[in-house]
Amino acid sequence: MDPIVELEHVSTQLGGVTIHRDISLRVHSDEVLAVIGGSGSGKTTLMRLMLGLARPSSGTVRVFGKPLGNCGEATLHDVRRRWGVLFQQGALFSALTVFDNIALPLRELGGVPRDVIEALVLQKLTQVGLSPRDAPKMPAELSGGMVKRVALARALVLDPQLLFLDEPTAGLDPMGAKQFVRLIETLRAEMKLTVVMITHDVETLLALADRVAVLADRQIVALGALARVVESQHPFVREFFLGQQWRCQDQALREFRDTMARVPDASAAES
Repeated sequence: MDPIVELEHVSTQLGGVTIHRDISLRVHSDEVLAVIGGSGSGKTTLMRLMLGLARPSSGTVRVFGKPLGNCGEATLHDVRRRWGVLFQQGALFSALTVFDNIALPLRELGGVPRDVIEALVLQKLTQVGLSPRDAPKMPAELSGGMVKRVALARALVLDPQLLFLDEPTAGLDPMGAKQFVRLIETLRAEMKLTVVMITHDVETLLALADRVAVLADRQIVALGALARVVESQHPFVREFFLGQQWRCQDQALREFRDTMARVPDASAAES
């Protein structure tokens, strides 16, 4: 089966500074690939390449088999309809209500009747654990957890096959983070999503990641299942997982994920 996302010998330079050097990476259907790395390692730039928001200096980026750097505007538009993006701080439009934030991709699509838009928006609100009563609220009225859920609803409103998550639990308290991770896992299973996730949070990795790619020294220095990645002797990997290696072994991971499955759902008020 062809990969959903494929990077072939990608190098990136910005302002004469090399960000990535000869990176090759594949994201397979139905998997969660987590990208980790230190500050300034190029994680966000790598995601921007996958989103077609930046072009590599050399190499090829393909999403759904389409080379992003060489496809026309119409093809790029069609490809973008097949993915959703959850930005780190939610990136809600402050002047739009919750309803209008979620409805925005449908309205940009064009040709969607108003009653269909309303039904889809309310469905996604419920799907992410919020209430139709939250629809008229403004972003300033929402808690941090609710902002994340509204942003996730917007990312999923077109029923994408591919979901990009940029630090999905950043800014959430420990219980809120666990509830949000459980929500992502539930939606991933329900919608058969392929997920690319940037995170620095070990708990999120333990709960969600099928494979992990480690960015350091402008390259991918480790790639594979979490239990294998933690065996790397690279200094960044050893520091990142310091004292956590035992939790990344297969049996410990199964037990952790069983525990996560029992985390209670949060109500809208608690979000």
